Amino acid sequence: MELLRNGRPRVVVTGLGAVTALGSAKEMWESLKAGQSGIRRLETIDISHVPIKYGGEVRDFDPTVYIEPKEARRMGRASQFGVVASRRAIEDAGLTIAEIENEGERVGVVLGTSLGSHEMAEQSTFKYKTTGFRKPNPLALINALPNMPAHYVSRMLRAFGPLNAPSTACAAGTQSIGEASELIKNGRADMVITGGVEAVLQDYALAGFEAMNALASTEFNDNPEAASRPFDKNRTGFVFSEGCGVLIVESLAHAIKRGAKIYAEILGHASSSDAYHIAALDPQGLGAMRSMRWALEDARLNVDDIHNINAHGTSTPANDSMETLAIKRVFGEQAYNIPVNSTKSMLGHALGGSGAIEAVACAFSLIEKVLHPTINYETPDPECDLDYVPNEARDVPNLKYIMSNSFGLGGQNASLVLGQI
Repeated sequence: MELLRNGRPRVVVTGLGAVTALGSAKEMWESLKAGQSGIRRLETIDISHVPIKYGGEVRDFDPTVYIEPKEARRMGRASQFGVVASRRAIEDAGLTIAEIENEGERVGVVLGTSLGSHEMAEQSTFKYKTTGFRKPNPLALINALPNMPAHYVSRMLRAFGPLNAPSTACAAGTQSIGEASELIKNGRADMVITGGVEAVLQDYALAGFEAMNALASTEFNDNPEAASRPFDKNRTGFVFSEGCGVLIVESLAHAIKRGAKIYAEILGHASSSDAYHIAALDPQGLGAMRSMRWALEDARLNVDDIHNINAHGTSTPANDSMETLAIKRVFGEQAYNIPVNSTKSMLGHALGGSGAIEAVACAFSLIEKVLHPTINYETPDPECDLDYVPNEARDVPNLKYIMSNSFGLGGQNASLVLGQI
């Protein structure tokens, strides 16, 4: 087997871990294939004063399975998610913390997020201003920083190599995986623990997104599983969620040497800017087009090579029509032959965590040759006229190359191309 691609080390995925509203990585994948939604009425936060009552909430989460209880209490929820998902990923990769530590400086961490454990700063500030208690928690502000999930993963898994925490809104998870692959291709690391995380499913965040008219409507409060309906004509907005996806990526040579199982190869990636608006998408999809086109070029593939696009697919009226237009402009007539599915139809939108969670799903797809469905697709939209794998999983025996898209606030775009090894 060739160890180099275009003169640089090939990068493969050898471990998968997740914390999601549908459980761990494998639990999530089985539910996705079955078209089961993890979107439910919220239970972990007070929703009495917010109109939207549902989201993609992680329940029954016990960080102390992997983290010492005293340490866990000091950490933000995003950091807890990051460590737990990373521990699950290294276990899936057949690795131990001792083995990672033994690799020393050759193991890196690239874990992205939008807001990190923002709730810690918010809660500490609220207490300081309202209770008269004038000694703030000295660790609250630090633990709220966006790089803290990456820090805790690096520290607790004993990874001493390059450390990075991209904070590129909803593109963070996808962009992190791409940046991790570059560390290996450039010889800076042999293995990287990478992905994305978000855990700011809080009342004030729900209120903020609702003020932007971005969330799915209150009509779904009694039927939350139906709220996220990407590409459907009657979609009303995205469903806010939380979660974490982590991939263990390493050079092919390193993976073969230790006898690792291989899920997929990371073939290419790219990021771009809309340079258009702080929140609104470029209606022409020019930034999304650049991201997809450059990712294809980086992978050295043609439009005819892609067998599936895991869409950003948020279920907002603007995103889904824009993404459809961008796909058609990049892929031409071939766009109508490419199945396009949306993981967010069942998990909602976990901001910086979504791209990595979706990459986990893509890796499973490549292994099993199955595409999970886009659920709640009932009424076709003339502006969204592609094949969205509606409502039922699909076997795709020739599945070899998948593109995954993530587009975020501030005009952040990222695309990733994964392939069968």
